[in-house]
Amino acid sequence: MIEFYPQIKSVHILCVALSGGLFFLRGIGVLHAARWPMNLPVRLLSYAIDTTLLTAALMLWTILPGAVFANGWLSAKLVLLIVYIVFGSFALKRASTIRARRWCFVAALATYLFMVSIARHHDPLGVLRIF
Repeated sequence: MIEFYPQIKSVHILCVALSGGLFFLRGIGVLHAARWPMNLPVRLLSYAIDTTLLTAALMLWTILPGAVFANGWLSAKLVLLIVYIVFGSFALKRASTIRARRWCFVAALATYLFMVSIARHHDPLGVLRIF
């Protein structure tokens, strides 16, 4: 399966971009009281992208050598993924006020960007390692 690593990684990266972009658009729509972000086709597209993303991530996880996991960057990404999901859920539907939705949206985007920096640097501190 290692021979498919470049293709699986490309799918994973594409889905990361698509998932983040769709979340950003949906969040902006929700904050402007639009109905389309919560429509069934948009939610199904989000589920399809996120399922493909998770599948590619699990495939990469199974084919990579164990030494890749030694420094904890993947563990940091997994913990932040849970944080991102919680903030995203509150940003799109669970928060009761527009102010709370706005803060959760910003927090979700910051978490997403930090996860990307961790992946780019292969370091649990991501972009913070520079400082």
